[in-house]
Amino acid sequence: MSQLSFLCIATFLKGQDFMKACKELGNTVYLLTDQKLANENWPREAIDEFFFLPSPSNSPDDLEQMIVGLAHAMRSRKIDRVVALDDFDVEKGALIRETFRIDGMGQTTARYFRDKLAMRTRAFAAGIRVPAFSSLFHDETVTAFLQTTESPWLIKPRSEASTTGIRKVHSLEEAWSAIHLLGDLRHHYLIEEFKPGKVYHVDALSVDGKAVFTRVSQYLATPMEVAHGGGVFRTRTLPLDTPETDALHQINDQVLEAFGMRYSASHSEYIRGDHDGELYFLETASRVGGAHIAEMVEAASGVNLWREWAKLEVAVARKEHYVPPVDTEKYAGLIVSLARQQWPDLSVFTEPEIFWRINREYHVGLIVNSPDRDRVLTLLDEYMHRIYAEFHASAPLPDKPTS
Repeated sequence: MSQLSFLCIATFLKGQDFMKACKELGNTVYLLTDQKLANENWPREAIDEFFFLPSPSNSPDDLEQMIVGLAHAMRSRKIDRVVALDDFDVEKGALIRETFRIDGMGQTTARYFRDKLAMRTRAFAAGIRVPAFSSLFHDETVTAFLQTTESPWLIKPRSEASTTGIRKVHSLEEAWSAIHLLGDLRHHYLIEEFKPGKVYHVDALSVDGKAVFTRVSQYLATPMEVAHGGGVFRTRTLPLDTPETDALHQINDQVLEAFGMRYSASHSEYIRGDHDGELYFLETASRVGGAHIAEMVEAASGVNLWREWAKLEVAVARKEHYVPPVDTEKYAGLIVSLARQQWPDLSVFTEPEIFWRINREYHVGLIVNSPDRDRVLTLLDEYMHRIYAEFHASAPLPDKPTS
């Protein structure tokens, strides 16, 4: 068994199980992270060496400084694979691979999993439904878009994660006012039609361009609703073999193929529009889903996506056959909210279906699993009412645009 060297990039505290599994499989593990995270709870027993960035920024100067630092490190250390563990690290990973000619996703493909404008243009070109959208580069094009589509619209940053920086506008005048406020950051944003509907997420592992493990889930309260309305975040897994699930498998496979996904974990979002009943692509990412979705998928399937992603990456690097995991075929649901207590007492939730409890200041959160889909939904509803009554708090949204 050959020992390989993996450079993991994580400028947020995540991916611990990936690094542990990678080390257990006999590899050298390096971690490139932000200096501010030096004392966080990393799995130090699994990490051979840390490299620190002075800032998590992706500015050209910061990226060049990162490349120079790695060039010095690589004079005495070999790096066989680079794995970006968070959305904000995808550009770094692609740049490192391109610069040092390391196998894996390059900069053009990485754009499709990071830049929301690149995602939409690529999906549209591949014949995949997307909400009507426009770049913000050309004034007349933007005005024509606003005059020929229906309000409301969403102005979105092209490279932020989740719902950060999204603004909803309801008229041509309000849209232009918001666009002007972006100033020199305007080209970092896009605008698209907002249509209500059911929003889904599809979490998958792909090998040789094909999804070999997929779990489909539906948001009961979407990240955007929670961020903009101060609600309680909820999502739950769907049955494995319904027409709805099959349709989401199909569109997800189309997206990953069109975007050039070869070997990775992915987290993608889709909406079934209330206005026409059709599925539309929203966004994708070449990493394990955040917001504790990975833990929910494990509760439902028995599959730890972080560990499986590590096994997949190692098998590909060693040119070995990767054997996909077996799904235990349960149902699971996740509920998370900000809490007004610093350390909420979650021992008041005593149901045997509880799989996981959050351990984070000013947060309340639980994952439940069961062979019975209705039981999962019942618990999520009960917990939502209890959380609103006993724990819930909301935080104001930031106003200013982010690049």
